[in-house]
Amino acid sequence: MSLPWLRLPRASLRPSSYAFQTRHASRLRVPIPPPFPIVESCPPATCSCRPMPSGLDIDRERPLNGTMAAYAEQVLLCTGKDDWSSKIEEDEDAVFARELKGLLGRDGKLSNPYHNVLVTNCSFPSLGQDIRTEITALVLPSFRSVSFIPSSKDGAEVFLKAFILPTKLHDAHNVLSEEQRQKLLRVPELQSEFATSTEIKDVVVLICGHGGRDDRCGIMGPLLRNEFEEKLEAVGFESGAESARSTGTRSARVGLISHIGGHKYAGNVIIYIPASMKGHPLAGKGVWYGRVGPEHVEGLVKETIMEGKVVKDMFRGGISQGGDLMRL
Repeated sequence: MSLPWLRLPRASLRPSSYAFQTRHASRLRVPIPPPFPIVESCPPATCSCRPMPSGLDIDRERPLNGTMAAYAEQVLLCTGKDDWSSKIEEDEDAVFARELKGLLGRDGKLSNPYHNVLVTNCSFPSLGQDIRTEITALVLPSFRSVSFIPSSKDGAEVFLKAFILPTKLHDAHNVLSEEQRQKLLRVPELQSEFATSTEIKDVVVLICGHGGRDDRCGIMGPLLRNEFEEKLEAVGFESGAESARSTGTRSARVGLISHIGGHKYAGNVIIYIPASMKGHPLAGKGVWYGRVGPEHVEGLVKETIMEGKVVKDMFRGGISQGGDLMRL
């Protein structure tokens, strides 16, 4: 017996995307779960944690889902510093950041509005002697670490073409000539020019600590970094980039980063789960959280890093390898 209220368009009978299913489910009032595990809220802490600072003007009313700006890759420039100028390219030693932003900006040679790249400073140390001449960059969610990149316009351009530019252009670029289109596409063969390109196999926890931009993150960032390092160590994660490869144990890097948007949601945290963690529900993904306090860190380590669940009421958005966005 057919049910007239359950008749769907013929197209809906075919396999479809999550977004397509969601549109039709809303008509039927049938909830479609997101394509990743979730938990409604962060569980309360079971052990002591650092006190939450008082007096911070944090927005606790606006829904967080969808407040993450869409992006294809995040490029983390390892500066070895915990804070920066309000605009990172204005720092005296920010040679590479200036070159990247110049190439990717609105009038830049490699500008592409359909392939947004976040250029972010981080506190991780660079392997070079002086970041004004050579720098280490982490590329996420591609999970690549590239060291000894020349801090020059040529070095920045080769790096972008080798690792960052898209492998396929948006249809809006069809109006360009073939020569123009090729200039905006990735050239993987150029990766061979970087002898120190390696896969990132560590969990990477990034916390906005950009005090030069906003006091809220400047206060919350160092506090949360210490809390994450402590709670990760408690569940068996070693600190540092080399431990997982050298000993076979789990490892995590926890660092401060520059502005990513949404200071009013401090603390802002991004958790990247490496693709090498086979079987982990969030392997190859980055999850953005807002309004993170010290009392949430133990729960985020347990739910997201250990068990692969997204905490719904703190979720700002997320990204998978290939640039697919995660939404609730």
